[in-house]
Amino acid sequence: MWARVRRIGDKVVDSLRVEERTEREERPHNLFEAAATYVSACVEDDQERIDEAAGWVSPEALAFGVNELACRAVVALARERDVSPRTVARDLLGLPAA
Repeated sequence: MWARVRRIGDKVVDSLRVEERTEREERPHNLFEAAATYVSACVEDDQERIDEAAGWVSPEALAFGVNELACRAVVALARERDVSPRTVARDLLGLPAA
């Protein structure tokens, strides 16, 4: 019984401790945040940020996030240019028109 009381007391004391925490430390990164940081770091050739973002989520989640970002970017550019997403994708990759 005393062990249980001590565990409860430890939890109360731990909750009362004031530690400085930034917002980044309190919440985990989501896959879209990781993808956005990863892609922008790749564009800027910032290897430190690339490695950091790659460590926030699993490789599979990062690949999904990068794919989703690419799809959204192509759709946004297609709307802006008033052309099909296929045309935009081929143009971005330097491929001849289909």
